[in-house]
Amino acid sequence: MPIVAKLDELGKPAWIALMILGFMVWWPVGLATLAFIIGSGRMSWKGCSVTRWHEAAGPMRSAGTWWHPSRSSGNRVFDDYREETLRRLEEEQREFQDFLVRLRAAKDKVEFDQFMAERRARSDSSS
Repeated sequence: MPIVAKLDELGKPAWIALMILGFMVWWPVGLATLAFIIGSGRMSWKGCSVTRWHEAAGPMRSAGTWWHPSRSSGNRVFDDYREETLRRLEEEQREFQDFLVRLRAAKDKVEFDQFMAERRARSDSSS
């Protein structure tokens, strides 16, 4: 890419000017330029770049998250314990959600019965 090589020769101010010009022409062009500049590491200051953050996050990614469980830890007993604990917690969560549904239904029934009693009392007193 001769344009990229030429801009690299000119340095960071050239990339910034290209990005600003891109935003002035049509905002998606400026946004694409900004993404390219950041993603390629052309806007790194004092050793701080996107790749450094990706490398630092590597060990954390292998640990897993609640939406992407981690792979095997290498200890089968621990993996079985973890799976059983997660299964038990999910079951408790389902039971609690069911309890909340029943609790809300009971509260709604009490409120409705109270409303009907007040309505009957009004209609009896007005007759």
